Amino acid sequence: MSAAADRAQHLRLVPGRFAVEHLPAAVAPPSGWIAQVRAPEGLTVVREVVDRESAGDRESAGGELWRALYGGESAHGLDLPGMLAALLEPLAEAAIPVFVTSTYHADLVFVPEEAAERAVAALRAAGHTVDGP
Repeated sequence: MSAAADRAQHLRLVPGRFAVEHLPAAVAPPSGWIAQVRAPEGLTVVREVVDRESAGDRESAGGELWRALYGGESAHGLDLPGMLAALLEPLAEAAIPVFVTSTYHADLVFVPEEAAERAVAALRAAGHTVDGP
C-alpha cells in the first residue's frame, strides 16, 4: 500500500546509532539521552551510541542498535490523522520492527541498524522522500 499524497512525508535518516533502553529503577536518565518516557514499570530512554562498548550493560531492545528516521522536514499538526500510520504500514509490510518516539512536530521512527536500508527502500516505494543512504 502506498502512502496517500496528503500523507507522503519528507524524512531524513538521522546520523548516528541509538540504543533503546529500559531502566527499571532509574530516577534520572543517563547522560546523552535524546528521548525519555517514564511509565509505571520504569524509564525508557533512547540515547546515541558512539560504539558498541559505550552501549553498556543496560537492557537494550533486543540488544540491537537502531537508526532513526525523522519527519521534521514535513512537520505536521497533531490534528492530522494517519501520518504515523503512513510510515508504519510500509515498514510492517516489509517485516521491519520499529520503535517510535513522537515530538510535537513529527515522529522519530527507529529501525534496527541492519534493516535501515530496507526501511528506506520500503518508505520510498510507498511514496515518501527519504534523504540519506
